[in-house]
Amino acid sequence: MSEKTIMLVCAAGMSTSLLVSKMQKSAEEKNIDVKIFATSSSDADSKLETEHPDVLMLGPQVRYMLDDFKKRVSIPVEVINMQDYGMMNGAKVLDQAMSLIK
Repeated sequence: MSEKTIMLVCAAGMSTSLLVSKMQKSAEEKNIDVKIFATSSSDADSKLETEHPDVLMLGPQVRYMLDDFKKRVSIPVEVINMQDYGMMNGAKVLDQAMSLIK
């Protein structure tokens, strides 16, 4: 399986960077070939064009953007489980993202 790209979007891109590193650690442990990055909601559109992610995960604080993204992109879009986000549970968020990539 070729490398998959997971894009996380949050309000400022800060809180999600810790989650990204935890997800990457989990991916390494599970031997999953994946590129994970976080971006701010204001920079999301340009990142979609340049990075071509396989799945888009929204932080709970930007869940209001879900419908808008679903209308505009052809990849799976989902809100990160609030509890997993709050606990910074990289393994669970990675599993959630990977389950959306067919």
